[in-house]
Amino acid sequence: MRSMAYPPADTSVRGDLSTIATLLPYLWPAGETGLRIRVVAAMVCLVAAKGVNVTMPFFYKQAVDALTPASGTAGSVAAVVAVPVALVVAYGVARLLALAFGELRDGLFARVGQRAIRQAALQTFEHLHRLSLRFHLDRRTGAVSRAIERGTKGIEFLLNFMLFNVLPTLLEIVLVCGVLWWMFGIWYALITFVCVGGYIAWTLLVTEWRIKFRRAMNETDNEAHTKAVDSLLNFETVKYFGNERHEAGRFDTALEGYEAAAVKSKTSLALLNIGQGAIVSIGLIVLMLMAGNGVASGTMTVGDFVMVNAYLIQLFLPLNFLGFVYREIKRSLIDMESMFTLLEEAAEVKDTPGARPLAVSGGEVVFEDVSFGYDPRRMVLGGISFRVAPGKTVAIVGPSGAGKSTLSRLLYRFYDVSGGRIAIDGQDIRQVTQDSLRAAIGIVPQDTVLFNETVYYNIAYGRPGATPAEIERAAELARIHDFVMGLPDGYQTTVGERGLKLSGGEKQRVAIARAILKRPKILMFDEASSALDTHTEKEIQASLREVSAGHTTLVIAHRLSTVVDADEILVLDAGLIAERGRHTDLLAQGGRYADMWARQQEVEEAREVLEHTDEADAVPAAS
Repeated sequence: MRSMAYPPADTSVRGDLSTIATLLPYLWPAGETGLRIRVVAAMVCLVAAKGVNVTMPFFYKQAVDALTPASGTAGSVAAVVAVPVALVVAYGVARLLALAFGELRDGLFARVGQRAIRQAALQTFEHLHRLSLRFHLDRRTGAVSRAIERGTKGIEFLLNFMLFNVLPTLLEIVLVCGVLWWMFGIWYALITFVCVGGYIAWTLLVTEWRIKFRRAMNETDNEAHTKAVDSLLNFETVKYFGNERHEAGRFDTALEGYEAAAVKSKTSLALLNIGQGAIVSIGLIVLMLMAGNGVASGTMTVGDFVMVNAYLIQLFLPLNFLGFVYREIKRSLIDMESMFTLLEEAAEVKDTPGARPLAVSGGEVVFEDVSFGYDPRRMVLGGISFRVAPGKTVAIVGPSGAGKSTLSRLLYRFYDVSGGRIAIDGQDIRQVTQDSLRAAIGIVPQDTVLFNETVYYNIAYGRPGATPAEIERAAELARIHDFVMGLPDGYQTTVGERGLKLSGGEKQRVAIARAILKRPKILMFDEASSALDTHTEKEIQASLREVSAGHTTLVIAHRLSTVVDADEILVLDAGLIAERGRHTDLLAQGGRYADMWARQQEVEEAREVLEHTDEADAVPAAS
């Protein structure tokens, strides 16, 4: 399987702008007037904060000039003291207003940002559930979840820092250059602008060069994460084969790749920081020398010198931070690009325009000349035709790889048929909504996977609105109620990751209860008793007969003893129906079915003998 790595490198400005453009509708949500007002108000506060921020060095300059009497002028003590008090108060008020406007901006925008994160994550999650089974079989779940996690964090960082750090800093640069030009001439503004431009250019160039190291870190981190998840999910298999060292080696190989990429990222960061520091220092030295010369020549005051220095410090402080912010913004854009790429994945199976809900009356299921292949070069089914009449049971048997389980996936529309059609009560399932189709079918799959929740939750998953009494009744029909009540926490017992705390038979009985609770018109059992012992299997078969009475039922089975009462049995071989008929008729034909029956009877007899022997051996031990 190919891993869910980050998309191919597209570090162009157009690629970044495309990612930002995808985000913008979340920040200006349609129909959300209240949120839009918050956006506008936050932008007003942003501009106000920076406008006030630019006035602070001016008040500082006036205070310094007031405290520096002109040469040869005594000046009254009262004047010297009174004027700076007013200016210092103004300076303090300006600083407070800048802070207040900034905090108010953050408070106003908080709901907008969190709503954008929530909507983007929800839309991606819903889209993943709309994608085909083929997509999920090809991708690694750990890497997909990692992409969503990083993408949402990337959105949060981008909103907080790009909107409230980068854009305000650029606005402040323009304002400061304008003030310096107005007060001291074009050269002060030009040198400041060139210095800032050089700083930004250096940051962009080096960061673009470094981005490949960040991508390599993400890819190797994904690889390590997915290997760890796969290994831990298959904990028992690792133990069965004593492959702890092998798994540790695979994990360490991925970590080694991450280590190498991380070292390159850190060392290149040092080069970036040194260059940024050099540019800032050169600009600061040049402007301070010019201002010092102005003071010495009498064209500027000491307050002007201090003002230039204050503006530069005020400007370069966020610029120093801008290097980090820009790197993190690039990382966030990469992470968001990965999440939004998931949104661009086309759903293989879609509702047709104007699709209507499935109208189920009798629940007749018809396969008409159905052909299908997971790969067009290799067909799994080659023209399958059969009918399951309302309230009847049709069983499908055959060797592994014959295409039995493929039929259930096609009926659920996890895939669309390559040829022919599948109809329920005369309606082509491709012409009805997928939700209504799947609501009409209940399935007990061969590989039962449970949520890491309680037994109650897993049974109730068949119909979340069911009452506790209905859930217990479904459990009784599935012959698991007594077992559950014997657990220390009863129905509130947690089943563990993928239901690993339960045996295979217990998991299948939970799945049967879940299907019963759904109350579908059509039932499908895909090897529903494959993990059960002979005694439990007979109990379950009795329950299934009771539950399926009056339902259209499709049974996919390996054990032929479970389908002897079926109204029709189809023997599938190499994607074709080799034989069909009732149990007794097929035995009389002496064909494939009769051979399979004879072989399985021998195995069943041997198994029953073994089970009886185990029970007999257990008696002395118990006594």
